Amino acid sequence: MGLLLAAVVVLPLLGSAAALLPAPPGLKGSGPEQAVLRHGATVTGAVLVLTVLLVLGFDHDQPAAVQAETDISWIPALDIRIHFGIDGVSLPLLVLSALLTFLCALYSCFKMPPGPSAKGFVALLLLLEAGTLATFAVLDLMLFFLAFEMVLIPMYFLIARWGGAGRAGAAWKFILYTLLGSVVMLLGLLLIGIEGGTFDMVALASDNGAGLSHTTQLIAVLAIGAGLAVKTPMWPLHSWLPDAHTAAPTVGSVLLAGVLLKMGTYGFVRIALPVAPEGMHTFAPYLAALAAVGIIYGSLACLALARRGAKGDLKRLIAYSSVGHMGFVLLGVATMTHTGVNGALFANVAHGLITGLLFFLVGALKDRTGTTDLDQLAGATGAALYARMPRFGGLLVFAAVASLGLPGLAGFWGEMLALLGAFDPADGLSRPAFLVFMALGAVGTLLTAGYLLLVVRRVCMGDPEERPEAVPVTLPDIRGYEFAAWTPLAVLTVLAGLWPAALLGLTDPAVQNLLPGVSR
Repeated sequence: MGLLLAAVVVLPLLGSAAALLPAPPGLKGSGPEQAVLRHGATVTGAVLVLTVLLVLGFDHDQPAAVQAETDISWIPALDIRIHFGIDGVSLPLLVLSALLTFLCALYSCFKMPPGPSAKGFVALLLLLEAGTLATFAVLDLMLFFLAFEMVLIPMYFLIARWGGAGRAGAAWKFILYTLLGSVVMLLGLLLIGIEGGTFDMVALASDNGAGLSHTTQLIAVLAIGAGLAVKTPMWPLHSWLPDAHTAAPTVGSVLLAGVLLKMGTYGFVRIALPVAPEGMHTFAPYLAALAAVGIIYGSLACLALARRGAKGDLKRLIAYSSVGHMGFVLLGVATMTHTGVNGALFANVAHGLITGLLFFLVGALKDRTGTTDLDQLAGATGAALYARMPRFGGLLVFAAVASLGLPGLAGFWGEMLALLGAFDPADGLSRPAFLVFMALGAVGTLLTAGYLLLVVRRVCMGDPEERPEAVPVTLPDIRGYEFAAWTPLAVLTVLAGLWPAALLGLTDPAVQNLLPGVSR
């Protein structure tokens, strides 16, 4: 099992290097470009198969235990080790990363974004996958930092070279924000490693902050939390996200929302909560307050973009919706309860599935109509996708209602558990304050329903007050490769909504192990 997990992380790196060779070992296609794109799909598909084997070999009776472990000394002088392992917290995110990357590679075989060579695109995509998988698999603080940073360069180039209008500025904003946050985070990680006497995340979590003074924990949580909050993104450190999503190619937006944002919240659960619990307890009310503001802010921004005449960009609207949805994740983490943290982890996975599907759909809509401007979409599509593309329109509505948290779909459980955790936070946290945050979160769910239903009405159903300027005769409905790339996300959204115990059964024992002093 240890070798299997190591192969999951290393294979994309080898595939990335192979994609740059003069004759990459991809499947033969109509030309070199098609061959390298098929190479990307093949490698990501193999990684997904290995990840599924990892799931099948995982001991589901002991999800709190670290499994598939590899522990090799790397820098003895600093006690830095090549330490891999998974538990019930990291396994779902590992599978989500492998799945979304494979679907993006498969989609790109038929619809690669315009830009430079396919070799560079595939190499960056595989390098990005290696970084994300390593982030969820490593158990050493320094390796975590390296993997955390590893994803920045490929995502920067995917935006800057294969993105749309405004891609240069968006890419620079993305890299500067995340690099500045990471510099601060590195200081916090070094402080924990030096003061704690080890960089091993398992050993530090087992100590539960016993070897760290209160002041050390405060400084560490502040530093590490700042870097993680930028990547999450938490209001008011979110301003890089809308520009990055708007400019990124479709697959870039899918991976940015579905995988990269999860790295920040995962760091809170894996490092900050178990390693520095006293520091987290001090800052938890402030984290919850910023999370609640983010929920309201993101929803209001989306409502402003969705109204008629606002020239709102649909990709930008979904990006702002991510600020609100990730606010629920941060609120769950801030409660420091088993219920809230489980809700945060569930919402993480649900957001990756649903928002990944939404960005796929919006990208395909732009390919068909040439725009993501809501006002122009109403004219270009005749504001009636149900009539022109019934299957496409139906799937867009499905993704929208899943995003607003309809019971029976994946989006419901995470947000509900996060709010439930806020109703009864950990001992020592102000319950009246968290009740206010819970109420703001509940208002946010209503606002979310408002803007998503407004988008559905304008784009899918039509508005009598809007008159199309130029309606094409036909718009192609869902194509075969789109069906193949989108169906797994829709199916998993339904399965997670109807069978939440499958995911919670993995995360809950692991969360109880990470938060041993919490009774609920």
